[in-house]
Amino acid sequence: MDADAKAILNTVTTWLVDNLALGQENSWVLSVFVVILTTAIVALFVKKFFFKLAQQLLRTRNVWDDLLVEAARRPAVTLIWVLGGSWAIDIIDAKTGTVLLDIIDPLRKVAVIVLIGWFLVRFVKRAETALIDPQGIDTSMDETTVSAIGKLIRLALVVTIALVVLQSFGYSISGVLAFGGIGGLAVGFAAKDLLANFFGGLMIYLDRPFKVGDWVRSPDQNIEGTVEDIGWRLTRIRTFDQRPLYVPNATFTSISVENPSRMKNRRIYETVGVRYCDVTRIQAIVSDVKTMLQNHPEIDTRQTLIVNLNQFSPSSLDFFVYTFTKTTNWVKYHEVKQDVLLQIMAIVEGHDAEVAFPTQTLHVEGISQAQALSLERADIQQ
Repeated sequence: MDADAKAILNTVTTWLVDNLALGQENSWVLSVFVVILTTAIVALFVKKFFFKLAQQLLRTRNVWDDLLVEAARRPAVTLIWVLGGSWAIDIIDAKTGTVLLDIIDPLRKVAVIVLIGWFLVRFVKRAETALIDPQGIDTSMDETTVSAIGKLIRLALVVTIALVVLQSFGYSISGVLAFGGIGGLAVGFAAKDLLANFFGGLMIYLDRPFKVGDWVRSPDQNIEGTVEDIGWRLTRIRTFDQRPLYVPNATFTSISVENPSRMKNRRIYETVGVRYCDVTRIQAIVSDVKTMLQNHPEIDTRQTLIVNLNQFSPSSLDFFVYTFTKTTNWVKYHEVKQDVLLQIMAIVEGHDAEVAFPTQTLHVEGISQAQALSLERADIQQ
């Protein structure tokens, strides 16, 4: 407690003692009351001040000042109560001769350190949220990178605060670090799976095979869905039937992962069969289909485009269509594919041909073609 504060407190206490007719032996009770009341008033004033300041800063375009004020509001109010409470305990200790001061002094230092760390962690957390929010801070970093950097900074702050607190209690940081080095071996063997998941998450952040929002699948395991969160131990994937799937990060170090979200095109690969009786029209059909695809506004002609007669199937002459759409959107891709298939059918019908379906022809030895045709017609009439 500084000299000015003591002078003010003594003046107020003297006034209260004189006017309330209390003895000097009970004057410290009034001093504690005044300190607590003053602390409550100051805390209320600081709370109102931060509220008004936040309202004023919302009118500016700068987002960082809003984050700073919001992060500092609760730690600042708590700091007022910590200082006021410790001041009151100082008075009690001085008047009653207790040993509270020996405990309160280091606790006050620790509380201030923890509150500063709390403010920094809150600021980093809010900055991370603002960087991820599309309406927040404009940045070129994606959500996964921002989340990784935010988690690393918060982890570093927590570790630093813990070491400073230990140092304030008189513990040697070098001894703690030495113990951590020795004990790290035992912890490593006991929590090898946890460490494997931690380093698996670190590799995901560094290699970036996928990020939050990507559609991923694994041909090695039954994993497919949209990535919702990449933690230090688990990655949460939302499957297409809307179930959450929690995958340990260590799993991704031993399996293959596909990332369809990063594809540049989607492929149309279809086989179309035409009747054998339309053999004279197949070349014109193939040519017109290829021309249609080359002129289609949703087909990427810079990619491979093939339309060719492929094989003689048992019931049809097969030609295949191999091309890529410009869009990668799943819904729009199926709309484009539907339009392409409908136009192929229209081209086939436009040449007085038909798409083939499975048929069988029975050839009976000793019957002439005219007799076979007559039997076929009779069977149809029946």
